[in-house]
Amino acid sequence: MADPVNHRPKAAYDHRLRRMRGNALPHELREDEEPATENVFVNCGWGRLILGSTFYDAEALLETIRQEKQDRRDVAFYVRDPHVLIASAPQELFLDPSHTYRLMLSTYRTRRSRRKGFTIRRLSSREDAEALNTLYATRKMVPIPPDFFWDKMDPKVLAVLVAEDDDTGDIIGTAMGVDHNRATKGADLGSSLWCLAVSPQAKPAGVGEALVRRLAELFQARGNPHMDLSVMHDNEQAISLYEKLGFTRVPFFTVKHKNSINEALFVGKGQEQELNPYGTIIVNEARRRGIHTEIIDAEGGFFRLSHGGRSIRCRESLSELTSAVAMSICDDKTVTRRLVEQAGVKVPSQLETEDDSSIEAFLEKHGAVVVKPARGEQGKGVSVGLTTLEEVRSAIAQAKTYCSEVLIEEFVEGEDLRLIVIDYKVVAAAVRRPAEVTGDGQSSIRDLIAAQSRRRAAATGGESMIEVDGETERCLSAAGYELDSVLAEGQRLYVRKTANLHTGGTIHDVTGETNRELINAAINAAKAIGIPVTGIDLMVKSVREPEYRFIEANERPGLANHEPQPTAEKFIDFLFPLTKTQMETTHQTGDT
Repeated sequence: MADPVNHRPKAAYDHRLRRMRGNALPHELREDEEPATENVFVNCGWGRLILGSTFYDAEALLETIRQEKQDRRDVAFYVRDPHVLIASAPQELFLDPSHTYRLMLSTYRTRRSRRKGFTIRRLSSREDAEALNTLYATRKMVPIPPDFFWDKMDPKVLAVLVAEDDDTGDIIGTAMGVDHNRATKGADLGSSLWCLAVSPQAKPAGVGEALVRRLAELFQARGNPHMDLSVMHDNEQAISLYEKLGFTRVPFFTVKHKNSINEALFVGKGQEQELNPYGTIIVNEARRRGIHTEIIDAEGGFFRLSHGGRSIRCRESLSELTSAVAMSICDDKTVTRRLVEQAGVKVPSQLETEDDSSIEAFLEKHGAVVVKPARGEQGKGVSVGLTTLEEVRSAIAQAKTYCSEVLIEEFVEGEDLRLIVIDYKVVAAAVRRPAEVTGDGQSSIRDLIAAQSRRRAAATGGESMIEVDGETERCLSAAGYELDSVLAEGQRLYVRKTANLHTGGTIHDVTGETNRELINAAINAAKAIGIPVTGIDLMVKSVREPEYRFIEANERPGLANHEPQPTAEKFIDFLFPLTKTQMETTHQTGDT
């Protein structure tokens, strides 16, 4: 909501408007027009957009920035003389390392054909708001209280768009636009784009581009001369998209208040910046609680956490509290299977020999099999849904490149369910789905895989990419395609049968709807192994039904893939239980 503060005589406004940097075009007040609004900020839910071009008193701007609320992120945009402002409070403010880009709407041309597979519309329900916050969580953005959209948002000033997947109904993208003209009553004629976020699990291509275009068209129709945005200087993928759409860089600056949310932007890059997302999420949570962190080896994901005389070394979610015995059990899938089966956990049938006659008999009995190395992780060397002796033989040879011992199991139809167990409690559950591409009627499957792989890598910090190997080619062949085949526009095709994240799979939270029997199976498996932190993989017909088969246990599960579930928080609770009490007390009393 725009908040006017103080008014000056018309002469002062005329002088100010002649100096206005935020306008693409000069704006002179008519005799019958109300004075423009000064010292404007817009409540965006995640924080306030402070329009620095409407502030002519540096002290007033500083005091406005100082009013930033806890757990919010205010942005002072179009700050004139930012060096002077920051010099007045160097311990409180910093210059945001972002570039400003502008799209001239007077020359912008709409896209002739619309992207298919999703629909862009206005946010319209509490469900939309909750899905928007889930997207924000995946991008480490500040959430917005759902009630904001109905109780505090000014719909004349803010436009909140969402992208809805046509097949699933899931919200896979969002963007927020601010109409400066309406916020300032004409003092700034422009507009701006904020909070562009696309789900890492989005199947259709072009979601981000479509959201930007729709906002541009909305503001163009209103007569706004331009739409601006702020983008991190090193976000090459986003900058490439904006420049493709016609945005050009303009010399405007952004100032922010130093807080825990944006700490990484003003303390500089340390060794922790080299950690992968699985280590980073834990280190950030530890630091939030005042736990000392020491990066031992960033490339390997090793770090030490210390608090109150207690010191624990970790490799991502694997800590010293997991015994070497439990780790060795997880490392050998054959041993894992025996122990969990003895504990009453259901497992798939397994073939203990590799001779041709036994394999053929096993295939005849089960129809299809899975071949995987007895030791290994990240889905490497795993082949799924094999139906012929030749396929099994080929898969065995591939699996043996990772481990000399190979497992042959019955292929269990269903969904791949990952349950995160911490301190023998399930804290998150998610369905993992294989890598999938969507045809455009022109590109080969090979090119579609490359494009989707780039999107997955960008969305996961380089952790998820679709491998093009024998498993990919076999999966395509089974569906009647080759890598050079062209899919019809809108046609979706799984290009792998394994759902592992590292091979391009996607992950979807189902914590609140998982059947209790599945949760109990995961806990019982963890107890049988004696491992307090693990990722238990089950094949299930449905997450709402009790039927399952145990697949494997992971001693170092990725905690960064389960937003909005608080996996990192639960992990730190387990390592440092006293900090849990402190955090709860702080939350209850309102202390900072």
